Amino acid sequence: MKITVLSGGLSTERDVAITSGKKIAQALRTKGHKVVLVDVFMGYEEDICDIDALFEEGYEFAPEGGISTDVPNIEAIKEMRRDKSNRFIGEHVLDICAAADITFLALHGGEGENGQLQATLDLMGIRYTGAPYLASAVAMHKGFAKSIFLQSGVSTPMGKLYDRDDLHAGVCTQWDNFPCVVKPCSGGSSVGVSIVKDKSEYEEALSLAFKYDEEVLVEEYIKGRELSVGLLDGKALPIIEIIPKEGFYDYKNKYQSGAAEDICPAVIDEETTKAIQNEAEKAFAALGLEAYSRIDFILTEDNRFYCIEANNLPGMTPLSLLPQEAKAVGIDYPELCDLIVELSLKKYALTVR
Repeated sequence: MKITVLSGGLSTERDVAITSGKKIAQALRTKGHKVVLVDVFMGYEEDICDIDALFEEGYEFAPEGGISTDVPNIEAIKEMRRDKSNRFIGEHVLDICAAADITFLALHGGEGENGQLQATLDLMGIRYTGAPYLASAVAMHKGFAKSIFLQSGVSTPMGKLYDRDDLHAGVCTQWDNFPCVVKPCSGGSSVGVSIVKDKSEYEEALSLAFKYDEEVLVEEYIKGRELSVGLLDGKALPIIEIIPKEGFYDYKNKYQSGAAEDICPAVIDEETTKAIQNEAEKAFAALGLEAYSRIDFILTEDNRFYCIEANNLPGMTPLSLLPQEAKAVGIDYPELCDLIVELSLKKYALTVR
């Protein structure tokens, strides 16, 4: 089948998306699909006479190299586009997506993951992988997701959502539960996240988080093991434990080789393992996610667990967690990509051809 892989974008996770997209495109080609890899923001800036020819030749945009330890310079990326506009969707992108049987969303963060792109594709009648627009919007907004977790009985740390008006009015200073975690409300890859020990570090952490978002979530800090559960079609895969060499599982530790040790399946007793997997499935269903996802947890020393985040478009880089979990049950990377396509087509009542 013909598949457009959308990558790039304008979020702080642009480099991650490009790495995911390139690997996904390569994997899908090994499964016999005709694949075009395009940057959703940069688009295809040449005249298109025959879109089908792009699929026949396996067109790929020339991506930047790898994932650095620093987040990308988004303003510099904008200057690279020919028309210099701020439109999220570049030239010919929707035409290329419409010509495919399905679009694989290899995007992370920002407009690519928060439901806006999904809603646009829905209006254009374009099929895509992953969750629908509303579930994507809710899962990406950590405040909304936490509210749904609480209403649905999913165990999650207590927290408070603040906006810029709260910051200017001094409302944020009312938080007095330390240590705590301060994070941008709709960011990903732990960009702008701080673990705050006391009041003296709190103000600086707020400034950093508000640098990346208009809303910030502050929540109680739960000390424990960092776990993640991938899901395919709402069913939990083996749990993976992430052990950073230093600090917590931040942007650097996520994507730099050797910065963290991943253990899959995690060494956890059978009863706790099953309980966490069930909680992940509950969170997946509560948010209305589809096809695939990844849910993150903290497990304390006394075996209490807390859901801290949902990822509706989990990373698919060589170091990403979902592919490792799938591999643990015998699903290799190309098969995983193909399976995501198949599961995503279910919502359109179509099967892989």
